[in-house]
Amino acid sequence: MSFETLGLSEELQSAVRTKGYTTPSPIQEKAIPVILQGKDILAAAQTGTGKTAGFTLPMLHLMSQKTHTGSGRRPIRALVVTPTRELAAQIQENVLEYGKNLDLRSIVIFGGVSAKPQIRSLRDGVDILVATPGRLLDLQNQRYIDLSKVEFLVLDEADRMLDMGFIHDIKKVLALLPKKRQNLLFSATFSPNIRTLASKFMDNPVSVDVAPRNTAAESVKQTIYMVHKKRKVALLKHLIKKGEWKQVLIFTRTKHGANRLAKRLASADIPALAIHGNKSQNARTHALKSFKNGEVQVLVATDIAARGLDIEQLPWVVNYELPNVPEDYVHRIGRTGRAGQTGEAISLVFDQDENKLLRDIERLLNKSIPKEVLEDFDYTVKIDPEEEHRKREDRGRGGRGRNNNRGGRGNNNRGRNDRKTSDRKPSDRNASDRKPNERNSNDRKSNDDRRKTDNRGADGKDTRTREKQPAGERSGSSDRKEENGKRENNRNNRDGKNKSRNQRNRNKSSKSKSKSSKEVIPEGNKKSKGVAFSKASKDKKYGKKGPLGYGMYPLE
Repeated sequence: MSFETLGLSEELQSAVRTKGYTTPSPIQEKAIPVILQGKDILAAAQTGTGKTAGFTLPMLHLMSQKTHTGSGRRPIRALVVTPTRELAAQIQENVLEYGKNLDLRSIVIFGGVSAKPQIRSLRDGVDILVATPGRLLDLQNQRYIDLSKVEFLVLDEADRMLDMGFIHDIKKVLALLPKKRQNLLFSATFSPNIRTLASKFMDNPVSVDVAPRNTAAESVKQTIYMVHKKRKVALLKHLIKKGEWKQVLIFTRTKHGANRLAKRLASADIPALAIHGNKSQNARTHALKSFKNGEVQVLVATDIAARGLDIEQLPWVVNYELPNVPEDYVHRIGRTGRAGQTGEAISLVFDQDENKLLRDIERLLNKSIPKEVLEDFDYTVKIDPEEEHRKREDRGRGGRGRNNNRGGRGNNNRGRNDRKTSDRKPSDRNASDRKPNERNSNDRKSNDDRRKTDNRGADGKDTRTREKQPAGERSGSSDRKEENGKRENNRNNRDGKNKSRNQRNRNKSSKSKSKSSKEVIPEGNKKSKGVAFSKASKDKKYGKKGPLGYGMYPLE
């Protein structure tokens, strides 16, 4: 079968021939006729089998039959929703290439870049809108997008959108669309959740499965190398340099791991860039463009790039770390062996950490992946005994705390200050370190007794400085009352209950005056209610420190 027999317009057939395609892929052969009949479709196919052209070509054909007439702004007639920015940009490229001979406008919108150019394009009017869910809802809430005239809805990689948590955004988008429309769902895999979602808004969809679910393309050769995690980078460098790989896509599990691996490869004279969600959109676009043009030899990516990266004749894909989800393995290796080409997928597996992940992948593929060993590579892990001893010692002691001391308790039963329990005073030890009798007796002590004990000097006398007082003026009980009163007043002063900050500042300024200077209290003040300050009342009953605070005394 050829594209001429599918019923596409001559303009579309010319664009397909320009791209070098003559025979439709299985998914295109089965999906295009169904879409041209105006039916909803639920299509599943392997990655790299031409799903994008499978819905783009028939959608463009139907839309070209009814072009926009009049001087008003073009309404949005087709909406394509994708999970990632890279996939959205790829779909936009296909729409432009296939529809270059048609009078249809299309734009792509996604986050990570300024929205102003996108808003200007929307104001001019578009027929086809390719978008990610976040930016789509953002601009719609600002009333820049009107979805009331949409005739075609395409959800590409719908399972990935659910995995990324876009289910609520998809429901919000569906609520903004007219009920009468044609729905197209395309993905490499379909979970039960996808089929449940499809049943809620699709009208008797036609299910198209051109390959078993969750299977890899036969054109991709898969190989496993069992290697220790400390030797993965060395093995990767050996494979790239010995095999003279010119273009290789490497997948890691984390964003920081992608950055570290790209730096280590670049230090070994292997040009490499990283692409992941923490990168700005400009950086991601630059890295992908440099990789496609051959300016960069290695592109290190997370699973964000496992969907939507369409690189022609990509020969090698490497799983530096196996994915946590077995289905992601299918999408990773699907970046190679696309459009009938051959490719090779290599996985570096550390049996102690990734053996279970490997078993899950083989169970999903329903086959065992062959393992190979390189004879010209040294798999021996070189371990520095001193380094390993230091790591074990740090783990045993619980790491370092303040002042470069060991924190926590490890094998040596030492605390934060590295002081033995036997060297500490009974009062310094924790309750758990004391003897039972000692613990009970110490716990029964009152706060006043402890303060008295701590303030005793070698001769048993109180070492605290006290103000000189006239002999015989106060008794022992009055002394204690005064001390308690002073403590109360100090606490009240600290809390700011009895006087404001300005009053304290005035007290300080009065204290800084010369001792010889004395203020004269007017006679009227002595009879009135008020306070006088310290220098004028130095010899009064309450001394230098009065009951209302420093320098505050009641007037007689």
